[in-house]
This record gives sequence, structure tokens and C-alpha cells, in this order.
Amino acid sequence: MVRPRNEEAPLVATAARPLDHGPGLLFCPGNRPDRFARALAAADAVVLDLEDAVGPDDKDGARAAVVDALAGLDRTRVVVRVNAPGTPAHDGDVAALAAHPDLTLMLPMATSAAAVEALAPHPVIALCETAHGVLEAPSIARATNCAGLMWGSEDLLADLGGRTGRATGGGYGPALTEARTRILYAARAAGLDPVDTVLTDIADTDTLLADTLDAAAAGFAAKACIHPSQVEVVRRGFRPTDAEAEHARALLAEARRHPGVFRFGGEMVDAPVLARARAVLRRAEA
Repeated sequence: MVRPRNEEAPLVATAARPLDHGPGLLFCPGNRPDRFARALAAADAVVLDLEDAVGPDDKDGARAAVVDALAGLDRTRVVVRVNAPGTPAHDGDVAALAAHPDLTLMLPMATSAAAVEALAPHPVIALCETAHGVLEAPSIARATNCAGLMWGSEDLLADLGGRTGRATGGGYGPALTEARTRILYAARAAGLDPVDTVLTDIADTDTLLADTLDAAAAGFAAKACIHPSQVEVVRRGFRPTDAEAEHARALLAEARRHPGVFRFGGEMVDAPVLARARAVLRRAEA
């Protein structure tokens, strides 16, 4: 969802975007057109991937398959990840997708606002997956056509020269936690939705759920998946419990009786508390 930005940041179009539809963002290889419709049916939005999921010899075929398929897909729920700037396939991807200026693109290896704006008028989800990209996230988020920020743990760990990104007791280690937090702050400060990284261990649903619950609690809007089986776990992690939703409803109902700050269940309720309650209900009713 593209939210109202701060006064210093330019606005992007407010038409429906992929992140408006829910938290489960599923990657699908661009050279597997037989999977496009199934991926879209399984997820809230799909990322047709022309980059990492496609080998060098298949780039042209994948690009053609994606372009051919776009006419038959709900483009408000589709993102296309193009190849990174400076790579042989990047310019070809951008040229082929120019006929769909409303299509949201994902820019891998994003390191500057200029690289995002070079894809205008496309809305762009900037994927920050290098040390440079993470440090530049605040300026990237202020690009005129930036529609979201995502961080990429696997490429970032490689760029940092790290051995593992996970902490012994669960969650991420300090270096990746720092990057994750920076992306969250940069996106929200610019009025954009942040997207949490993928978990590559498809079978580890316990870790996926724990990561998702943490992402939702922190303020991420969505989490990327690499397999359809991960989508429902992500949805479950973002969905408020029945008790949370009922508490939010009761709190908002009580707020209608009070013009200012009031006490509810032992808690002082003011504008930020009400805003969180509304967010809980939006997620519960989505």
C-alpha cells in the first residue's frame, strides 16, 4: 500500500498496488509460465522473477514469457523483478516492460534513488540486499516512484562476508537485525510499506512463523515467500488473533464515548493506541 508520505517526500500514484492485497508475496520463476496463474491463485501477490530464478541462457525466453502472460493476469497483484542495473539483461527487461507503465517492478541490488527513478513511470519496490543498499535505504525510499522497500538476507549476508545470518536462540543475528530494522524505519519514514525477506528453508515452517510474527509485530506489511506452501504460514503470522481483534473492536467502540484520552482495561488510551487498534482490525478483516 502506498501511504501518505512526509512533506519532504514526493508522491507516487495511489492506484491499487500489489502490497495492497495482503502479506503473502510469492516469487515465481519467470521461465515457468505454467506456474504463473497457480502462483497468483495461491498468494496475495506474485513476483515474476527475471533475475535470480532464471539462468543466463534463459533470460530472453523468461522475459518473453512474462510479457506474453501479463495481458491475462491481474497486474494489480503482479510484480516483475527485473535484472540488476549494469547486468546484460537489465535494459532488455525494462524495454520489454515499457508497454505496461503501471506495472510494479522490483529492483534488485538497489543502491540509489537514481536507479529507482530510472525505472519511472513504473512504481518500484526497491530490494536492498547489499551493505551499500541498506545504508542508502532512506534516500532510496524518497525516490519519486518508490512504492516499497524490501531487504534481502541471502545476498546481504554474502556481501557482508558473513557465515550465518541466524542467531543461536532463533531470529537473526545482530548484523542482519540491523539491516532489517533500517529497512523498516526507512520505509515507514517515507510513508511506504516494508517487506520482510524470504526464508530459504521451505520445510522449516516453525522458523517461518516465528519470523513472520516478529515481522508483523515490528511493523512490516508483507513477507516474501519462495514456495506456495509458505504463503498460508505468512498469512497466519500477520493475521491478528480472535482475542486481539475483539479487543480492538471493544476499544474502538468505547472510544466513541470519549472525546479525548480515556482508560480502558487498565490501559491509558490515546491517539496512537487507537491507530494500532484500527490497524489490527484492518488486518483482521482483510
